[in-house]
Amino acid sequence: MIKKKAMTGAEAAAEAMRQINPEVVAAYPITPQTPIMHKFSQFVAEGDVDTEYINVESEHSAMSACVGASAAGGRVMTATSANGLALMFEIVYIAASSRLPIVMNVVNRALSGPINIHCDHSDTMACRDTSWIQLYSENAEEVYENNLIALKLAEKVNLPVMVCQDGFITSHAVESMKVLDDKTVKDYIGVYKPKYYLLNIDKPITSGPLDFFDYYFEHKRQQIEAMTKVIPEFHKIVKDLSKLLGKDYDVLEEYHLDDAEYVIISLNSTAGTVKHTIDKLRKEGKKVGALKIRMFRPFPLQEVAKWLTGKKSVAVLDRSASFGSVGPVYHEIRSALYETEAKPKVVSYIYGLGGRDINVEHIEKVFEELENGTAKAENYLGVRDENER
Repeated sequence: MIKKKAMTGAEAAAEAMRQINPEVVAAYPITPQTPIMHKFSQFVAEGDVDTEYINVESEHSAMSACVGASAAGGRVMTATSANGLALMFEIVYIAASSRLPIVMNVVNRALSGPINIHCDHSDTMACRDTSWIQLYSENAEEVYENNLIALKLAEKVNLPVMVCQDGFITSHAVESMKVLDDKTVKDYIGVYKPKYYLLNIDKPITSGPLDFFDYYFEHKRQQIEAMTKVIPEFHKIVKDLSKLLGKDYDVLEEYHLDDAEYVIISLNSTAGTVKHTIDKLRKEGKKVGALKIRMFRPFPLQEVAKWLTGKKSVAVLDRSASFGSVGPVYHEIRSALYETEAKPKVVSYIYGLGGRDINVEHIEKVFEELENGTAKAENYLGVRDENER
């Protein structure tokens, strides 16, 4: 049964966690993630979940506790943002390298310095090579759905998953969304049966040993191979969810791309602004479209090439900077199109750093520059020039 509820993105994450009912959650508060754990701790206090909720002294300790609980065979979840994610960075690598299916909600926030509590994607983009799967969410409903997908996907391929949403923009805004009933979610996610875990005395294992050059390379090669299984497993996992909620899921979402000549690529909440602008421009006869990235890691190279081949121009919107290189999403898109014969012109737009707003006028400007051919290879959207600073 489906219900419609009004929720913030943070509440949507907490609701998914309540229905999943993980054995262990370890977390430390940090803005703008804190409302997720506030809500979930209320579920714990009221007996709505059986979760062992661990209040720790830092995010480094939070991920360490999650690693221990998951290695012991538990179903484990957590949440963080920005500087908190940076503090747990060492253990983020260990969680993935240990092949532990932990799900972590990350409420995207700019990394210091200067200190800033508002949204950009510098925190999760800094983790793109840690071997965590990354799912990005346009709105609160997708936050909820991505959590259910993430849990099944993590436990299927034995890799951890980050479910990302934009700080304050999604996490604190109330939206109408669809939610499944508890029994349906329980049936969908199933019972977790780990193959190897520390508390299984019949099959004793070692977890986290010293790993020198005699085996380290092979273990990294296994992680690389595991990532190749993610997209095929994603397609299998979402079939049942599609039937339950009556909507399709994919690693990418196209919007009016069939006949589009000019395309904008984005992820998280900006995708909604892009779609709204496209609806407006389509009424004016403009052949414009969008490609939204749901899964950034592993990156869907073949799917991107399929949708963009033959287009005239593509603008990639990055809400983070890669200092000394190009934007991280832009880099991936260009790589996906490198061997494509009918590849479009691809340009980069850095925008929204530190929570700087992006609106319809900005998106219209991008499409106008694509159509007129005035977009540079690298562009900055909404930043003040020298005369305005």
